Amino acid sequence: MEMGSAEELGVVLWDAKQCVQCPAQEYPNHERTHCLPKPVTFLAFEDALGAVMACMTLCFFVLRAVVLGVLVKHRDIPIAKANNQALSFILLISLLLCFLCSLLFIGYPNTATCVLQQVAFGLVFTVAVSIVLAKTITVILAFKAMRPGRTMRCLLRSGASNSVIPICFLFQMIICGIWWGTSPPFVDIDSHSEPRNLNIVCNKGSVTAFYCVLGYLGSLALGSFTVAFLARNLPDTFNEAKFLTFSMLVFCSVWVTFVPVYLSTKGKFMVAVEVFSILASSAGLLGYIFVPKCYNILMRPDENSWKALKFLKTDVPNKM
Repeated sequence: MEMGSAEELGVVLWDAKQCVQCPAQEYPNHERTHCLPKPVTFLAFEDALGAVMACMTLCFFVLRAVVLGVLVKHRDIPIAKANNQALSFILLISLLLCFLCSLLFIGYPNTATCVLQQVAFGLVFTVAVSIVLAKTITVILAFKAMRPGRTMRCLLRSGASNSVIPICFLFQMIICGIWWGTSPPFVDIDSHSEPRNLNIVCNKGSVTAFYCVLGYLGSLALGSFTVAFLARNLPDTFNEAKFLTFSMLVFCSVWVTFVPVYLSTKGKFMVAVEVFSILASSAGLLGYIFVPKCYNILMRPDENSWKALKFLKTDVPNKM
């Protein structure tokens, strides 16, 4: 069996006949005559990587504020009301929380942030993805309601699609509650991943629970993508199905890529990968769902009239 170097093993050679193992929180110098304390590392706001992540969060926060301002200012036009205006505003609020959630991963870890960062991540993203699913179901019900029969119209007017959100949230909350009650995340010291660094990290506690939260979120995103994909060929006017499809495609791609990259990194870079995945998936939802709508509102005002909905009944857009 091939042995590592003395420096990798943390061994100090006091003389040719004797060697002493350095403590886990120290490493040997180049001459291997003394043990030196390992510097403490974590994803800090002062680091270049942490500063970049914080700046990205700020930029997306400003973009979300601009989108919200446009939709509020033009809230009475048809395209702003299309596909359940209330859900659009709730989705923007949840995306705000998604962006702010990334800040919990930056800075010196403590017990509170270690618990909050994972629980908040799971619950907030569940709300965002379930809203996308509810909006997609609303699109389908709206166009089905044009056909003879009262069933679809009753479902549309009753807001049945909105019930998806609390149901999905409840299941994720149960998973997070079990995780929190049995083996919650905690602050840990990783002295083995990097021989010369002492990494302060948030230990997941139960890795199984973490991947259950991630797996549930992934299955919910896959379901939302599938429903949106099936609805993509409905009439184009104010139909968000295509944009919802692209947003969920980006979301799923980010988190499928996240798992192997996350497992192959160490220390603060592992945390940075998770922060980047949170920002990228949130930005995908914001960009593909709301930016096209804002573009149509600002650049195509002639299409933002009730005449554009002549193929629909007057009461349908109000319920979408």
